[in-house]
Amino acid sequence: MKYFWSLCLLGTLLFAEGTVLYSFDFSKQPSGNAEKILKPKGFEFLLDADKLNMKLQNGRLEFSTDGQYAGLFGIHFKKPMPNVGYVVIEWGVEKFPQGADWEKGKNRLAVGALIALGTEKFSSGVPFAKKAPYFFGPFIGEKEKVGKRYLGKLYKKSGRYYCVSNKKGLIKTRFDIDQKFKQEFGKTTPPLVAYGFQMNTKDTTGGAKAFVKKITFYSK
Repeated sequence: MKYFWSLCLLGTLLFAEGTVLYSFDFSKQPSGNAEKILKPKGFEFLLDADKLNMKLQNGRLEFSTDGQYAGLFGIHFKKPMPNVGYVVIEWGVEKFPQGADWEKGKNRLAVGALIALGTEKFSSGVPFAKKAPYFFGPFIGEKEKVGKRYLGKLYKKSGRYYCVSNKKGLIKTRFDIDQKFKQEFGKTTPPLVAYGFQMNTKDTTGGAKAFVKKITFYSK
């Protein structure tokens, strides 16, 4: 009988697991300069990304700075990916920027993900910035409240940020995109159109250091 119930439980767990829609494993890439290796694979490097000392080494993508920079890198899919349910990220922080504190309006971070959804574009709230789709920004923060939703300085109608951990070192994050979207916007979740990672040490001191090992998107 115990064996029977064990099989039932296993079957339930397997059934609950979504299908992999997309996965990128940085630990499987050759060591070396990140831009040279990742650009041919579709990655774009924006803003101050070239100042973040990005290297593929130690089985992960590492990036760091001693200065005050904001860099972003990621992939824009050629074809939107429907039916996205959640994302699992293996990543971590080794050094937090001093002064970053979203509780006090200092929206800076060592590492955060950006997950863009749908093709409908929304105003940033200021005249000089481009419009952007719905997006989520889970991040690892030192002083923020884990699980709390934060708003950025821009894109208040379409963007939501969440602190997922206060820990240093490797962590594994599951972020429920479909659930969060329905809670925040009360609509059916649009297709996944892009994802990326960012580091922002503007107006902070001491620099920052972080890494990413793997990211995987699953269906509902």
